Amino acid sequence: MAKRDLINITDLDLDELDRLLALASDIIESPEKYQDKCAHKTLATLFYEPSTRTRLSFESAMYGLGGNVVGFSDANSSSASKGETVSDTTRVMECFADIIAMRHPKEGAALVAANSCDVPVINAGDGGHLHPSQTLTDLLTILRNKGRLADLKVGFCGDLKFGRTVHSLILALLRYKGIEIVLISPDELKLPSYNKDAMDDAGIKWVETTSLEEALPELDVLYMTRVQKERFFNEEDYVRLKDTYILDEQKLEYAKDDLVIMHPLPRVNEISVEVDKDPRAKYFDQVKNGRYARMALILMLLGIEGGLN
Repeated sequence: MAKRDLINITDLDLDELDRLLALASDIIESPEKYQDKCAHKTLATLFYEPSTRTRLSFESAMYGLGGNVVGFSDANSSSASKGETVSDTTRVMECFADIIAMRHPKEGAALVAANSCDVPVINAGDGGHLHPSQTLTDLLTILRNKGRLADLKVGFCGDLKFGRTVHSLILALLRYKGIEIVLISPDELKLPSYNKDAMDDAGIKWVETTSLEEALPELDVLYMTRVQKERFFNEEDYVRLKDTYILDEQKLEYAKDDLVIMHPLPRVNEISVEVDKDPRAKYFDQVKNGRYARMALILMLLGIEGGLN
């Protein structure tokens, strides 16, 4: 089987996406069937940028499959601090691992890594660009709560300019029928043009607005995001924009009873803690789903279960 990587969610065709989500759902229902599938296999986690959920989710996924984990969680604790290139680090790590998950602050770093080695590479987030394994998590969460990935009106709220989770999820959703996208952001944090061009090319409906209150009543899914301080060059701009949208119970009075509220986390204050008790809040379920989505991804990239062709 030829090596497969996951750098962009579009690396998976629709059939592969559906098979992966079905596998993840089966893992949720029958985890004991998969507990030894990756025995004697090793995952390398190369995290040049801080992460809690994504890194631990990958590690938990591999341990849940009976495998092992090596790697680093800080570039300063790796040879990158000595000037080693991504390419060289990746070639070294493939000597120790069967599959690599990498996060890096620079866009395109995961692609460089994938082109440098002979084991599968998963992009665990590259700068403000893409985050395809989070997209699998998001799709699984929507599917398990709505029962479908078609005929949905999905709102994205907050930092749409630097939000790599938003960019990846939109690229995935535009392949399903009947999707409508509502983009809710201040003018300074609008979605990049390449995402808008992709939606236009796919022929799906999308609108932009600055008002969460106006958009909320029509949404089936609301994807909240934080304004990311680490992406700003000017702290004054961050302070001015960080509290633009705050979702609370008062606003949710006008939302659908079966709305699915999502957030890739971490949150700052864009979702009030009072919303955590609302049955429509699914962002902590998202975290759980991330483990199972990544278990399925590891199995398929390694060709152990439902391999990617």
